[in-house]
Amino acid sequence: MKAQKPRRRRKVVRQKNCRLCENKIFNIDFKDVELLRRFQTEGGKILPRRITGNCFKHQKLLAVAVKRARILALVL
Repeated sequence: MKAQKPRRRRKVVRQKNCRLCENKIFNIDFKDVELLRRFQTEGGKILPRRITGNCFKHQKLLAVAVKRARILALVL
């Protein structure tokens, strides 16, 4: 008889919803520093969509807003 391999359990991944769509935020202002900091690491990098759960449209708007805020030195 062969020894059976232990079966791996599948991770249950729950659907991430875009928080900006849920709160009906249609445009992201680069002067809204508190909102931008939520989507950045401490080093100042923009967190990817797969981590934040943003939709494509909001992620693009967020990236543009963060880059503009960096130019004006509002965020790191």
